[in-house]
Amino acid sequence: MGFAVMPLIRLVRAGYIMAREGVFGLAQLPDLPAGPRIAIACARMLERRSVRDKSAQSRLSDALNRLGPSYVKLGQFLATREDVVGKDAARELSSLQDSLPPFSHEAARKAVAEQLQRPVEEIFVEFGQAVAAASIAQVHPAVVRSRDGTERKVAVKVLRPGVARRFQRDLESFYLVARIAERFHPPSRRLRPVAVVDTLAKSVAMEMDFRLEAAGLSEMAENTAGDPGFRVPEVDWLRTSKGILTMEWIDGRKMSDVGGLRSDGLDLEALGANVIQSFLRHTLRDGFFHADMHQGNLFVEADGTLVAVDFGITGRLSPRERRFLAEILFGFITRNYRRVAEVHFEAGYVPADQDVDMFAQAIRAIGEPIHGHDASEISMARLLTQLFEVTELFEMSTQTQLIMLQKTMVVVEGVARTLNPHLDMWKTAEPVVGTWIRDNLGPVGKIKDAGNLVGSMLRIANDLPIFADRIGRMSYELESMTQNGLRFDKATAEAIGKAEARHTRSGRVALWVIALSLAAIAVKQFL
Repeated sequence: MGFAVMPLIRLVRAGYIMAREGVFGLAQLPDLPAGPRIAIACARMLERRSVRDKSAQSRLSDALNRLGPSYVKLGQFLATREDVVGKDAARELSSLQDSLPPFSHEAARKAVAEQLQRPVEEIFVEFGQAVAAASIAQVHPAVVRSRDGTERKVAVKVLRPGVARRFQRDLESFYLVARIAERFHPPSRRLRPVAVVDTLAKSVAMEMDFRLEAAGLSEMAENTAGDPGFRVPEVDWLRTSKGILTMEWIDGRKMSDVGGLRSDGLDLEALGANVIQSFLRHTLRDGFFHADMHQGNLFVEADGTLVAVDFGITGRLSPRERRFLAEILFGFITRNYRRVAEVHFEAGYVPADQDVDMFAQAIRAIGEPIHGHDASEISMARLLTQLFEVTELFEMSTQTQLIMLQKTMVVVEGVARTLNPHLDMWKTAEPVVGTWIRDNLGPVGKIKDAGNLVGSMLRIANDLPIFADRIGRMSYELESMTQNGLRFDKATAEAIGKAEARHTRSGRVALWVIALSLAAIAVKQFL
């Protein structure tokens, strides 16, 4: 009973805090049924007067930060799921700042010692105060001594004490809401709220294991080893564990400091192009990209090299999805709208019973206005929104694997535009997308595909003896079953017996209920 009551109590508290911060005042009352409209009107009576002058983003940010790390992450996660919360709410949530007060220095030192199983003084020459704090972790500057006696500065990311336990507790409340929605609100079942919470739970669990983030940094470093003007910090694996991540300290300027970058004499237009092209290169070439490339996670070194940090959130695309994405982007660049439409059908994004020519016409209505204009006049965010609106008209199902990519593309464009307001997104993207198309869909790509096919056939040939052995065993089992009948082990037989007994009892009860009902009807008729 306590397990069911406590999540409910925590939900009531969350509702109270949201009401106090004016979150319910953001709801569009005329569009809601009478019941929810009355409930929201009552909740608004709890609003603090000071919140009425706040923007929607400030209200959401303040409420979720007051509720703690779990709700901050929930808000950031839902910002990538506009299919669940709607476009307006997703836009407001996307501006949510993941910033919390740091926990104590002593707590951080204790966490480091416990995780690395040594006193802090043995691990680091110096261990400074926190310089940044978010919902899951905070970062400390430190100094380590190498075997040759040289010292170097590092960044130490420390997991918040107790954050995993708190996430687990709050997830119980999220699951409760999701189950209630699925049970009592049939339209929400299409959005699969329980599955949404499952995805959040998995994402947060991975983000709180810093070994996985370290592995992501290592993989990105290998992928981009030969890329001009881009790199990631080097991981110090000996000082890294599940709750501690130690990596190279970056002496660079944050990309949010545009004035400082300009005063450093850096080419802002080239930096903007580098942001766009690096992201597209990672997405198309590697199928592995940084999914949180906002200005706070990007540094610029003195020579103009772009350094990405905080790999807690990453995205992946399969080779098939990369191919479709490249063809769609290249189709827009070359104004081949028929091909863009065909790719949507080939990928299965749009049902086969829709009209390809009509869909191509709709795509043209989106693509034509962007040509001959720069990014100050045409927004990638607006273009993507229009594309999704058009595909909805043609019954395109939600592609969850592309939502994170879509959101990241919008963020990347925003970062590039702060550096160069007149950046032409399509002209900047063409070298990367065009090269990938030529290498993978042109003659060279066909030769690669042929080589991959030959390799796959050789692997199958090597596995043929194993397949033959399995088929032989299967044939023997089928022959034995034909001669002796189907046999179950003892546990299976007992389980079937118990299930049959329950079914029999249920059937008897149902028959008695029917019999008593008929008898009651007969008596009533007789009287």
